[in-house]
Amino acid sequence: MFAENHKKRGCIEVVCGSMFSGKTEELIRRLRRAQFANQKIEIFKPLVDNRYSDVEVVSHDSHSIKSKPIGSPSEMLSVDSETDIVGIDEAQFFDDSLVDVCQILANRGIRVVVAGLDTDYLGKPFGPMPRLMAVAEDVQKVHAICVKCGNLANHSHRLSKSKDLVVLGEKDVYEPLCRECFNKARKGEQ
Repeated sequence: MFAENHKKRGCIEVVCGSMFSGKTEELIRRLRRAQFANQKIEIFKPLVDNRYSDVEVVSHDSHSIKSKPIGSPSEMLSVDSETDIVGIDEAQFFDDSLVDVCQILANRGIRVVVAGLDTDYLGKPFGPMPRLMAVAEDVQKVHAICVKCGNLANHSHRLSKSKDLVVLGEKDVYEPLCRECFNKARKGEQ
């Protein structure tokens, strides 16, 4: 696969943004390109994310790729030495140990591609995402379109009244909003 003088170089790439911004779509696109290039990939997602499938990463546009659901980031460390790329979806649902696991994998020469929400429904940094962005070689922030005004959206506004940090849902539970529309919506909820 690699020329004798080609050394694998590890790195961490983060794709982040609000709901409906195309994070998972971009993760799948990067992993499919790697498969096309005959690179060995492993894909992980948190056990809690079973919205569309128990064993696949699925975008809102119904594109999918086989994955392994796991309960703890440490389970990713079992990838074999032939693995070129590790993909991780819904990274915000993992604990902070994900950052160390991604660093270990990258230090082994593995390209780690992580997708997740950068902020929660209150607009606050979500889970391990801020630390992942800090240590990543590449961070791409993708945006949805605000359903109220049509500007770029970077907030996931929750439509339900739940105060739980993690509430799985789609368009029936969340809507993408720009900063101004998000602030108006939050003000109306208080």
